[in-house]
Amino acid sequence: MVFIKRYVRINERIRVPQVRLIGAEGNQLGVVSIQKALETAGQSELDLVEVAPKANPPVCRITDFSKFKYDQEKKEREMKKHQARAKLKEIRLRPNIEEHDYQIKLKHAKEFLSKKEKVKISLLFRGRQMAHKDIGKKLMERFVADLGEAGKVEKFPSLEGRMISAIMGAK
Repeated sequence: MVFIKRYVRINERIRVPQVRLIGAEGNQLGVVSIQKALETAGQSELDLVEVAPKANPPVCRITDFSKFKYDQEKKEREMKKHQARAKLKEIRLRPNIEEHDYQIKLKHAKEFLSKKEKVKISLLFRGRQMAHKDIGKKLMERFVADLGEAGKVEKFPSLEGRMISAIMGAK
């Protein structure tokens, strides 16, 4: 369930002397006192909902609050659907990787980059492999260079503990 992010004041919780009033059908009723606005909302058995609290004077609408809340949640869900989220995919390598395995990992990384996803390339050292960090660095530089035409480097390869990692984004 999605809830309205901001707090909305309704009926007696609106504490300003005058408001710009919008009727139930969407017609402008002008600037009126809060008492008159509450009376008008009460006569039509609807709520007085503050829709623009920052305006001067604040804008209030005569509407059913539960329907208003439902419409707001619907708008927020729709906006959330259209947000672009950058996904981060990870490719894990080892210093002693065979050429065929390397080519497959490279192909997968290019695939991810073509789908506009970010790729984190991780090269993990085990045990005594730490003595040969230079092999890992060369492999990592080769991998990044091979991906050069498919994407751009966002974080250059760096050693973090037992791992060298880099992040590449789509061009």
